[in-house]
Amino acid sequence: MSEELIKNKENAIAFYEMAYNGNPKRAVELYVGSDYIQHNPLVGDGPQPFIDYFNRMASEYPNKSIEFVRSVAEDNLVALHTHQIWPGNEEYVTMDFFRFDRDGKIVEHWDAMQQIPKTSENGNTMY
Repeated sequence: MSEELIKNKENAIAFYEMAYNGNPKRAVELYVGSDYIQHNPLVGDGPQPFIDYFNRMASEYPNKSIEFVRSVAEDNLVALHTHQIWPGNEEYVTMDFFRFDRDGKIVEHWDAMQQIPKTSENGNTMY
């Protein structure tokens, strides 16, 4: 794996962890490019709506946690597979995709989130 792909994976994780844990402004300053396209329908385009959303999440849900289960990088994309636990012990699996520009900055984001059910028909975990 190239050094660029390794760095993009590290930066995607650092960005997400920093924003998730209550410092989205700093995460944007360090890791986001001049343009930021958002595909999550709950968050507006651009850096400021992202900051506002994660500040609100930190305020409303201070005791949430995240574990990065795996990351995959190809070309200018990084995918993160996470396990999140929110208040009330609600558990979610998420998949986030980040596109990086030539300068190694995040410029686009997609995600999908699913609550982890109490039972599974196949007995497999979601990880």
